[in-house]
Parts: sequence; C-alpha cells; structure tokens
Amino acid sequence: MVKAIVGANWGDEGKGKITDVLAANSEVVIRFQGGSNAGHTIINDMGRFALHQLPSGVFYPHVTNIIGNGVALDLEKFLKEVESLKQAGVAPKLLVSDRVQVVMPYHVLFDQYEEERLGGRSFGSTKSGIAPFYSDKYAKIGFQLSELFDEEYAMDKLERVLAVKNVLLEHLYHKPVLSAKEVFEQIRPLRDAVAPYVADTFQFLRQARAEGKNILLEGQLGAMKDPDFGIYPMVTSSSTLAGYGSIGAGLPPYEIKDIVCVVKAYSSAVGAGAFVSEIFGDEAQELRIRGGDKGEFGATTGRPRRMGWFDCVATRYGVQAQGATQVALTVVDALGYLKEIPVCVGYEVDGKILKDFPTTTTLERCKPVLKVLPGWNCDIRGITRYEDLPEACRNYVEFIEKEIGVPVTMVSNGPGREEIIHR
Repeated sequence: MVKAIVGANWGDEGKGKITDVLAANSEVVIRFQGGSNAGHTIINDMGRFALHQLPSGVFYPHVTNIIGNGVALDLEKFLKEVESLKQAGVAPKLLVSDRVQVVMPYHVLFDQYEEERLGGRSFGSTKSGIAPFYSDKYAKIGFQLSELFDEEYAMDKLERVLAVKNVLLEHLYHKPVLSAKEVFEQIRPLRDAVAPYVADTFQFLRQARAEGKNILLEGQLGAMKDPDFGIYPMVTSSSTLAGYGSIGAGLPPYEIKDIVCVVKAYSSAVGAGAFVSEIFGDEAQELRIRGGDKGEFGATTGRPRRMGWFDCVATRYGVQAQGATQVALTVVDALGYLKEIPVCVGYEVDGKILKDFPTTTTLERCKPVLKVLPGWNCDIRGITRYEDLPEACRNYVEFIEKEIGVPVTMVSNGPGREEIIHR
C-alpha cells in the first residue's frame, strides 16, 4: 500500500514527525520533490535532528529510504546529513534514484544573485538554488545524476550550458564567469562519494509493490507553496501535492490509496506572499516562541516565521488540493496559554465574504473574518487519550474538522515521537 504524507498549509506543519511516526509500520519511505530549502525536525530517543534532504524514515533500520527522481539533490548537503546521522549512531538504508537531477554549484549562485538583483521585490528564497535548478530541469539543460558518471558527455554538456550562463553572469549580474573544468572538479568528488547509494529506484519500487510492501511518500512544504495551486508567484518550484508523488517517486497514480494531510493548529509561513490570518508584534512573538519544539524559526534558515491564527479557508482548500483522506492536526499543545483562540473562518473583500480560496490578486486584498473560540488555558502535553483532553481542546479540534471536511485522525500534542493521540 502507498500512503502520502503532505502539508495543507505553507509548510512547517510537522510532516517530518508524522512520517517518523508512520514509518514504524512501513518498509519504504520516499522523498519525492523539493530540495534542501526546507527542513523536517525529528525528535526521538536518539536525539533531535533537522533533516533537509533525507527522508524521515532514516531512524528505522528496517526502512529503505529513497531520494526520488523528483528531488533537487544537493550532493554536498546530502553527504553531510548522512555523515551527521552516522556520528549520532544512525546507519540508514539509503537509495538515490539514478534519474534524480543535481543542484549544480551555479544554481546556488544564480539564486543568490537574482535575490540580490530583485532587492525589495525578492521572493524570500532560502538561496539554496531551487528555482534555478527546476528552471534548468524543465529547460532540458539540467543534469541527471547518471549523466555525471560519463565525464566526456558531462563536460561537453557543461560547456554548452555555461556558454549561456556566463552571458548572464557577466552582463546581468556583473559577476565572475565560470569554467566547465572548475565546476566539474567541484562536483567530481561529491559524485564519487554518492555513487554507492545510486540505484534504479524505479525498478526497486516496482518490485516492492509486487511484494506488497508498505510505502510512504514524504512531501516537502505545503499546498499553499504549490506552483499551480498555491500563492503564486511566492511559491516553491516543484509541486507540493500528493498527486505529484507518483511522478516524483516513479509510481502509478492509482497506487496512492491514502493521503495524510498534515495541518497545523495555527498558521505560520516563511517568505513573502499573501497571508490573510497573519498577526504581528507581541501577539505574534508570543505564539512564535511557544510554537514548534524550539519556537517557530526555520529549520533551514533560522528565520523567524510569520505567524497567524488558524485559517479555515486556506486549510480547507489545502486539504482539497491534496485530496486528503485523513488529517493529522499538529502543535495543538502550543495554544494552551490562550484563554480565547481566534480562528479565520472567511475572507472579506470588496464587501463580500469568501469561503473559497481565491487566486493571488484577490487574495492580497482579503481581510480575515475571525470567530473566537474558548481556549483550554492549560498544558496538554503527556495526554495520550483523546477523551482526556480538556473539553475546549476537543471542541477546537472538532470545529476544525467540521470546517475542513476531512476526519482528524491524529492530534499531536508535543514534538516527540510518542506525543501523539490516535483518534
């Protein structure tokens, strides 16, 4: 059976934890899109880990973890993560698709230079090379990992690619030009170090399905960051939706039977873009400090996240876009300090109330319509049965469930692996 774990919001919903929990009963976990530009934080009996490239099933010795062909693979960061896990006593089973494409050194440079050029109109990129990477992939000038092992072919292609890149470097960005030889010398030792992990993961997954193995697809970011259905253009550069999992992993679409959509009990976002339920000042800072396992700060950049109240309009749309069959509601414990909890139940624009999520030009003019719910005003960490949660907390969960129209089957009340309530 194939199950997808994806986000309904702007990312940072807690997908890493949910993947870590569900990986216990899985044999294969696959990252199917995105790159090192976002992190999944995992807390278990081995410690606290921030994963950026690796699937969140790496802590189980029985799980084969796969970097799928849809990922933007940063070789250096991948190898550093593997090494850091080994130093912590974790020896993951890892396979890397021979069809995955590689983040080249110039992708990172172009990401930095373009944000610098845009100045105040920048996208709030993590400058990890993701947009230039995917641009090259679909312009058919990217590098599949397998291509790098044919040096004559790779060097010839690199010369042709850099002929174009160097025009931009010199005349648009006014930066030093690059030589194919220098770039390849940078890549070669990384390629050699990753070689033992490279495999035909398409055929591996075909065999795994034939043997009836449980397979988890792990998405990065959330529906609001999808380039088609998110807050375009302030989005990521690969599809964050479960439907893309079949492409980014190499599976038939009909095999994805269960879609677990991870939903945060309040809203947070990194980067620019419309964010209707956003709060500011001391109110935002209080929630930011109490949120997550060490506050709401980016696992990749350390940037303070933008904060907001739960957004029913955006989240309902997010779970619909994902095709969710069930929802995991996370970080509910962070709201325990509030006596009252505002929730965004609609958008007001031009004197009308919207219940359906609009396109970006309308979204940027929307104001939140808030409904205030009673808080439970106590710590719920350590509670393991749904029935033992305070009534106000259960009412909050059930209000969200009714608004988004998908069953909430898990309630996370802490960052640890065991701090989850199955409903």
